[in-house]
Amino acid sequence: VQLVESGGGLVHPGESLRLSCVASGIDVSTSWMYWYRQAPGQGREYVAEITTAGSPHYADSVQGRFTISRDNAQHTLYLQLDNLHPDDSAVYSCHTDPHPADYWGQGTQVTVSS
Repeated sequence: VQLVESGGGLVHPGESLRLSCVASGIDVSTSWMYWYRQAPGQGREYVAEITTAGSPHYADSVQGRFTISRDNAQHTLYLQLDNLHPDDSAVYSCHTDPHPADYWGQGTQVTVSS
């Protein structure tokens, strides 16, 4: 199983990015899929999840600004980040844990700065 993120970058406050996570060796439609983030010097923080039924859930800090989705045919998980704030700056990683396994991507850097 491999998860490969992309789409990060340097943006100004209020701008948007779309992150992608391409999965190989696993069917994104049959596993709960997650986005996490980690800022320098801080622990890993839950951002969002999408269930096998397609129901999204979000951390309070990103509710209303971020949107998680997936494209089953493209084996890809997405995270749309809108109205970005400087404190959204972090490495964003996708994750899935079909029991008993536990898989993480390498992450993609998002930096929000004026």
